[in-house]
This record gives sequence, C-alpha cells and structure tokens, in this order.
Amino acid sequence: MSSVWLPCGDYHQNYSQDQGWWQTTLIQFKMLTLLAVAFIGCPWALPQDWHWVAWVFAALGVVLGLVKIIADPPRLKGEWVLFPFILAVLLLYRLPDYYLSVLVMIGYYSMGALGVQLLIGYTGLITLGHAAFIAVGAYVSALMVLYFHWPRFIIDAGLAYPISIIVAGVIAGFWSILFGLPSAKVKGFYLILTTMAAQFITVDFILTQYVAQIGGRGQAFSLPPGTIKVGPWVIDSDVKVYVMMAGILTLMVAFVANLLRSRVGRAWVAIRDNDIAAETMGINIVTYKLMAFFVAGFLGGVTGAFWLSNTAALSPEHFPWFLSLWLVGIILIGGVGSIHGAILGSLFMVLITESLQWGVLPLTDYYDEIANTLDPGRFKLMLDWLVPKLLMDFAYIKEMVFGLAICAFLIFEPNGLSYRWWQTKNYFNLWPFSY
Repeated sequence: MSSVWLPCGDYHQNYSQDQGWWQTTLIQFKMLTLLAVAFIGCPWALPQDWHWVAWVFAALGVVLGLVKIIADPPRLKGEWVLFPFILAVLLLYRLPDYYLSVLVMIGYYSMGALGVQLLIGYTGLITLGHAAFIAVGAYVSALMVLYFHWPRFIIDAGLAYPISIIVAGVIAGFWSILFGLPSAKVKGFYLILTTMAAQFITVDFILTQYVAQIGGRGQAFSLPPGTIKVGPWVIDSDVKVYVMMAGILTLMVAFVANLLRSRVGRAWVAIRDNDIAAETMGINIVTYKLMAFFVAGFLGGVTGAFWLSNTAALSPEHFPWFLSLWLVGIILIGGVGSIHGAILGSLFMVLITESLQWGVLPLTDYYDEIANTLDPGRFKLMLDWLVPKLLMDFAYIKEMVFGLAICAFLIFEPNGLSYRWWQTKNYFNLWPFSY
C-alpha cells in the first residue's frame, strides 16, 4: 500500500501508480526543485557575462504565468509557473566553499547511515560496527588507486577511481557477510557483540597493524594531488567533491528506495516485524539476513571510497568505533525505518556541532578583547580558566551534545525527525483539505 496520502478524489488505479515515487504534480515539483537546488543552486553560479540566461528563465516564467491566467490549460499547474523563476535565482548565486564542505559532511554521514538504517530500521539487525565496513571500502579503493597496475587506457580515461568504488563496495559487502553469519543463530545483544568485533578486528588490528604499513607509509596513505580523478575531471576542490557527493548519495537513495519496494525489501520488513512469522510464510531468513549485511556493507564500502576524495591522507584514525555509534545515533534522531531519517539525522547532528563551533571558537577572540577591562577578582579568574578549558575540551562537548540529543529524542520524539517531516509534507500535499 502506498505511503503517500492523496487529496480527496485522487486515487490509484494500478500497482505502478500505488508504488510510484512522485505521485502528484506537487510532489514532482518539490522533488525537481530539490534536485535543482542540490545540483545547480549550491555548487554553481553563472559568470557575469552569462547572467542573461537567468533572465531568459525569468521571462519564460512570466510567459507561463500569463498563459495560466489567460488560457488556464488543465495540464499547466500553478506550481510549474514558479519553476523558471526558481532556476533563474539558482543560476545567479552559489554557496561559499565553507558551506559546501558542511554539506559534504552531511552527505558523508547520510551515506554511512543508509547502511545502518537498512540493517537496524528495515531488517531489525542491530549493528555497532558499521565503521569497519566504511574503512574496508576506503582502504580497498586507496590500494587500487595507488598500487594497482591499471592499463594505460583506463588511467587516461580517468576510470581507475570509479572502478575502485564499485570493487570497494563489493569487497566490503562480502566482509560484512563474514560478520553477519552469526545472525543465523543469534540476535539482539549477542549480535551487537559480533558487530563490535568487526570494528576491533578490522580497524584496530588488520588495518592499523598490517594494511596501513603497506609501502612504508607509516600509519597514513598520502593521496598526491590529481590521484582522485573521475573521467577528465580531477576532484581537487570543494565544489567537485560536493557534486560527487550529491551524485553518489542520490544514486544510493534511489537504489535503497527501489530495493525496499521489491520482494527483497518486503522480506526484510517481515523479518524485522516477526522473524518466526516470516519463516512460517516461507521466507528464508538466513539468506535474507546475509543479503541485508551484504547490501549494508556495499553501501558502507562506497561511502569509504568516497571519503578518499575529501581527504589528503587516509588513516585508521578516520574510522573509530565512535563513528559506528554516531551513525546509530543519527538514525535514532532522524527516525528508525525511514530513508529520510538517515538524511535528516545527519543534517541535524552536523548543524548542531557546527553551531557549537560557531559559538565556542569565537570566544577566544572576544575574551582577549574584554579580558583587560574586567576587574581582577574571582569572576575573572573563573573566566581565565573556563574559556581555554572550553576550547581544549571542544571534542568532548560535541560528544556530550550527541548523547543529550539522543536522550532528548528518545524521550520527546521517539519517532524521530522523519515523522515530523512526514506530517509536514502531508499537510502541504493535502492542502487545502489537510485534515
């Protein structure tokens, strides 16, 4: 059954309509606007000499508006009149590089959280070691790019890194199956211990003690400029990293969303709800559980391979156990059992930590300006101790806020941000009959 609520009088006539993504013109308009903002508005802006293109789109919007007012064709909905104006604005402005880097981190955590969401939210398999599979993907991709002897035509075509992304995902998927095998016999607390073992065995032992030593590089793989290349484009700027992130995240969301609508996705949900009932219905729960681990590991491997484009040196320290906890916390905050939850939770946590940084770091400059104006005394001594202490302990403050956010959402909003987003979205989709 479709999860989209339609206005009164609109109904589905076949299964394709019932399972369609963009089921109304308003939803189509919103999604195309979102894609335009993500791929045009954020990273790009027209040069001064090309601003006339934006004015052409604005003129097209005026023409469509006049046609809507005068002729009112039934196929021309009111929202599409606004679309050329939106494109015109998006073509004139772009985000500064700092905000693009923030969006890259949101996308990175969203990609990592999708695999965790697939296991916990849709299959009911709790994992606390997903960072291990992200690390496997990152190191497989790095080794292939740096050490594999590619044919010359592949290097010239810029295909080494894209191929390494796919291979990294596949290897990370099979590595995930290895630690998912106990799910055939155990679940709950015991499965948590198994996934934790994946983290310590993979990152703390294999990668740190052996793989990271390849090539005599110590603990880090340095990535020379020009190493990460997709086709003719060298990924060497915040804009290119952002575009790559947006493209990969879009493909991953489409892949997971389609998979969940298939027979496999319905089997996962049945196992999550009641594995005994699912097995009674003829579902091979061991096969589907291992399939879930493979897909989650594949998504994690692709996430780790993407991380290469955003770092100059790859180290096991990039994949601590806290990253696994962070990803679980993201889906708890965003909403368990929702693709939106992985993205909204990442958005919330990154913006919260960045807001803390905006609030704490300027304290030093401000305090240096006013310190000499304060009267000596107990209050000034306390500030002299507190301000440097806040800066030194900033990482721990972020962890404290992370824990407090999880507690607050579990108490006051256990369904997560995705539930509120679902309510808000349906209000506008059903307007003016939003009750």
